[in-house]
Amino acid sequence: MQQGLEDQVALYQKRIPIFTRSVKGSFRRFKTSVLVLAYAIYFLLPWMPWSRADAPSQALLFDLPGRRFLIFGLTVYPQDVIWLALLLFIAAILLFFVTGLVGRAFCGYFCFQTLWTDFFIWIEYRIQGERPARVRLYRQAWDREKVLKLGATHAAWLLVSFWTGMTFVAYFAYAPELVWDFFTGQAAAAAYITVAVLTFSTYAAAGLMREQICTYVCPYGRFQSVMYEPETLAVHYDARRGEGTQGRAVVRAGRGIALERRKSARADAVATERRHQVLSQSERALADRRNQGIGDCVDCGLCVQVCPVGIDIRDGLQYKCISCGLCIDACNTIMDSFGFPRGLIRYDSEKNLASPQPVKAGLHWKRLKIIGYGVALVLMSGYLAYSVATRGSFDRAVTQIRQPLYVVLSDGDIRNRYQIRITNKAGEAQRYRITATGIPPHALDLGNFSEITIKPGHSGLVQASVRLTPEQTETLRGFELTITPLGRPEEARSEYVRFDRPGGTP
Repeated sequence: MQQGLEDQVALYQKRIPIFTRSVKGSFRRFKTSVLVLAYAIYFLLPWMPWSRADAPSQALLFDLPGRRFLIFGLTVYPQDVIWLALLLFIAAILLFFVTGLVGRAFCGYFCFQTLWTDFFIWIEYRIQGERPARVRLYRQAWDREKVLKLGATHAAWLLVSFWTGMTFVAYFAYAPELVWDFFTGQAAAAAYITVAVLTFSTYAAAGLMREQICTYVCPYGRFQSVMYEPETLAVHYDARRGEGTQGRAVVRAGRGIALERRKSARADAVATERRHQVLSQSERALADRRNQGIGDCVDCGLCVQVCPVGIDIRDGLQYKCISCGLCIDACNTIMDSFGFPRGLIRYDSEKNLASPQPVKAGLHWKRLKIIGYGVALVLMSGYLAYSVATRGSFDRAVTQIRQPLYVVLSDGDIRNRYQIRITNKAGEAQRYRITATGIPPHALDLGNFSEITIKPGHSGLVQASVRLTPEQTETLRGFELTITPLGRPEEARSEYVRFDRPGGTP
């Protein structure tokens, strides 16, 4: 009795392995297309060449020693941290916007965990076979076949995991040189540590834990219900149609015959007549089931077998569901084979399913929350694009030294001091000229720094002083300091600064 009580209050549930069945359909094709595109971008981008004068010829390079990110023709410095904040805001709003419309579509198609798990399942399928073969292999005793197939599977997983970590590190150094140094033992210790950590974490998350990451680790599945509304599209089982009044039931022999799909273009009258007979039998079988109060669900269980998280969508909307749509493909395949209408499992909203006469599902975007997300998304994306497009090649800041505010010299002249900081945001070294407008030419004293050369990503500091006679300050309240990049006069920038004097307005 005590042992039974301990079993009931166990903190962790033992993982039950999930062996998914492969399926064909529109959602499976879309998932595969996203996977191929995502892998092509992630694994090939570090090897894409991009000519640069002062950096390795790599299209995307996170140059940490140089404190800059090289993204094709754009150089991003720490001073552009506002762009990162905007990107994070846009990503969050986009996630909320998509979830409000189509539920966990991001989880089902674009999440890194989903992409890598999907590929690992494909590797398992190619080595061990279809679902029945994998279940049999799991249950059989350890023998030569089991050792070879499981060993090959895990070796392939580790290889993919290793190259995932290797590719990630390649974004932070020149990829060809890094790979050579890595395998010859000349790379930095940080490279080996990072690759080891990412190899283990990818192997564990996509190969060993899989759906447990989505269920227990990722917080998104838990708070998604906050963003769901009755109009939100999600994967649903039409219980009213599938269960009828007498529940679901398998199709008995003679009550439903599979409709053959012939690929031959030489269909003759005999084949056409046979298809009509088969279709008529399917229609009669469907009519008989509905007359008996039996729903359209034939209880084949295929929707459960293809689910990567192992849930039964017929139990209703669940937080574990990642809305990948594979159960829709599976159900539609079964409905086609029996000649039943498609859509028993489909993307639909709770509001439409609950209505007396459900209509064709569609996006319901005319809601205050969705419109708000959309407006914020457009505004922030537009501001980010504008900020990137209009960014100059340098930043400047002119600060008046206010202790003391001014100095009266022995001859009566009045002197103010200023500190000029120039940050070069171009991809190459740049020389700048500093001039003043609104004061006599000789009044500005820059010491030996009338021109200054600054390396890319660095800042230069120039101390300036302005000396004027009391008569000149009578009507002068301020002047302009102009910073001009040599060779780029169109990018000259001016900064208005004030000049303080005794008795002046503070």
